[in-house]
Amino acid sequence: MKLTDSIIKAAKIKDKDYSLADGHGLTLYVKKSGSKLWRYRYRFNGTPKILALGAYPEVTLKQARDTHKNLREILTKGIDPSVDRQEQKLKAAIASENSFQSVAHAWWNHWKHDKTLKHSNNIARRLGVDIFPVLGNQSVNDITAAMLIAMVRKIESRGALDIAKRVLTMCGQVFRYAVAHGLAERNPAADIKPADVLKSTKKKHYARIDEKELPELLRKIDAYDGQPLTKYALQLMTLTFVRTSELIGAQWDEFDLINKQWRIPAERMKMRTLHIVPLSDQSITILIEIKSMACDDVLLFPSERRNGKSMSNNTILYALYRLGYHSRMTGHGFRGIASTILHEEGYDHAHIELQLAHSVSIVMQNYPGLSGKQR
Repeated sequence: MKLTDSIIKAAKIKDKDYSLADGHGLTLYVKKSGSKLWRYRYRFNGTPKILALGAYPEVTLKQARDTHKNLREILTKGIDPSVDRQEQKLKAAIASENSFQSVAHAWWNHWKHDKTLKHSNNIARRLGVDIFPVLGNQSVNDITAAMLIAMVRKIESRGALDIAKRVLTMCGQVFRYAVAHGLAERNPAADIKPADVLKSTKKKHYARIDEKELPELLRKIDAYDGQPLTKYALQLMTLTFVRTSELIGAQWDEFDLINKQWRIPAERMKMRTLHIVPLSDQSITILIEIKSMACDDVLLFPSERRNGKSMSNNTILYALYRLGYHSRMTGHGFRGIASTILHEEGYDHAHIELQLAHSVSIVMQNYPGLSGKQR
């Protein structure tokens, strides 16, 4: 007689364990403790064996029958269901260790050591939001180029093209790590370039005036009637063409006025390497003026709130607005103007790129080997 839920629920607890058969070896054991356990009794090569299938009602009658059916099919193929289950568990454990998520965590811990906390946290968030829900549980050896393409196209479809490109690049980094550490046989991301599968976009340039307009801007900066520190920040930016974040975060201990150098530490640089900025006489004069104001012992450009923070990026931007350059000039624009003028004047491209910190800086004491013009 086949079991039913009614029969199972009505099964009473007795002084000793007993069993209720459902047929073909599927049995429900009713324990004297009150638990009801599914078991599959079978013979393999003449040896009696039992497999546990879970407890009722967590495992329903239907679920027990479905599992039982699958196990019987395995048995008819001449495979011991018990051995097969152990092999499947082992494969699952291996897949878990080599899952994209576990490998990505290992890569991230290896990669983050020389990155800022903010940047490494952003990458961790991107992995968790855009990649793990799709590929996290997949073994790195099972992921194909087609799966990566489907994932990044889905990201692109929500209007996040830049994120889609970054995600594809990030996946490539994880797979390269996996290959290097013997966790994967190949890198499927190497078969794809963003331009092959994602729409192209025009590169966005920061707003900046034409170089012929620069003299007028400099005159307006000299006549700026706002906060003196803001004026000095604009003037120093035109002379050093550093990034706005590098300027406003400047600290007094970075400056060597005797040797006329500004040594920006690696942790404040985009390229994460020490950057040396030669200081002109005009720059030295501005620095002395700032020092005489005694605004802060640490920061050159402290916030007006005196809360230990530096002035904001918007301080520079709004000052340019006041001077009449709304949507025409930004703090970053000084870098573009400097690059254009220096190239037109015939300065060496490599040295311009070095001074813009576009490439990895090599610390050169007093820049030996450069001509007078290049200095």
